[in-house]
Amino acid sequence: MTGPACTDPRLAPPSGRGLDGAAEGGHRLRGTDSIRRMGLIERYIERLPFAATDPIVSLNEGSTPLIHAPRLSDRVGADVYLKYEGLNPTGSFKDRGMTCAVSAAVREGAEAVICASTGNTAAALAAYAARAGIRGVVLVPDGKIAAGKLAQALMHGAEVIALRGNFDEALRLVRQIADAHPIALVNSVNDFRIEGQKCAAFEIQEDLEGQLDALCIPVGNAGNITAYWKGFRELHAEDPSVSLPRMVGFQARGANPLVRGEAVAAPETVASAIRIGNPARWEEAMTAMTGSGGSVNDVTDEEILDAYRFLAREEGVFCEPASATSVAGLLKHGAGIEPGSDRQRIACVLTGHGLKDPQTAMDESTPVIPCEPSLAALEKVLIR
Repeated sequence: MTGPACTDPRLAPPSGRGLDGAAEGGHRLRGTDSIRRMGLIERYIERLPFAATDPIVSLNEGSTPLIHAPRLSDRVGADVYLKYEGLNPTGSFKDRGMTCAVSAAVREGAEAVICASTGNTAAALAAYAARAGIRGVVLVPDGKIAAGKLAQALMHGAEVIALRGNFDEALRLVRQIADAHPIALVNSVNDFRIEGQKCAAFEIQEDLEGQLDALCIPVGNAGNITAYWKGFRELHAEDPSVSLPRMVGFQARGANPLVRGEAVAAPETVASAIRIGNPARWEEAMTAMTGSGGSVNDVTDEEILDAYRFLAREEGVFCEPASATSVAGLLKHGAGIEPGSDRQRIACVLTGHGLKDPQTAMDESTPVIPCEPSLAALEKVLIR
């Protein structure tokens, strides 16, 4: 199998721009907000290791909303915002890193891309490999991937291999394969993934005009917290008036190696996206938290599910269980707000959409109410 030619229109470099900033001949809406219709690399190309002539593999990822959460804000005594990454093309933050990792792989002539995954990376790899026209391969822990994520990977045409082992074993194997064969590894050990994911920090600071006190974030393989810290530091280096927020990481109690200070041999948690016992970016994540004056703590599965239901029922935001770890941690441990301090701004990263894991949603919801097709029956159900 050979890599796609750079003449493929799907891999075309960014087009020229009209006077109003919109892409000429493109499908984007025109106007002052047209920048938010760009894909991540096009929007931030001056901050990324790409040139305008490079082949870009994009699904118009990024530019996800930062949603104010009034009820959550009231509970913690701060202005809390939800960075809702579930509105990326495949429903998770992984698309940010994947547009960069796959674009770089295509630029370098890779014939295929591979990853180990608990689900979201698999879905993103499959979609971006399909977009690029190259082979996509994913290793997932057998029986440990949510149905929505598995369906995405399969539907996009990736070769899905169910490994009789956990994520850490899968990552070890794909690293060995990538070292021995012409296939690009696109897990978060790939630095292009970090480059793409750091752009979420740019978006948050743009929305909050450079003033954020703390970022609460789930920690699994630790690439995302590493990327956010890189983004915040780059902005601050350019403009010291842009705040450097405290990086506050949260892990599930059953998969909490950073909290324990040692690898977890058999990680287990309902938050499947962070069911990782030996994070690839362990040292970088700890540097982000200690260097920012932040911290790392854990929460139980029950606390994660409580936050999961709270977000859906009180804030109208449906995220996957792992995403709710950031909110569960904020509610339990706080974000380092000093007593008597001014009201602070906190962002909680919600890493994936709730439809990624439909079974957990069904398990945590009230049952469907049966009703006969008559007004009397409906009144009996509704009128109390």
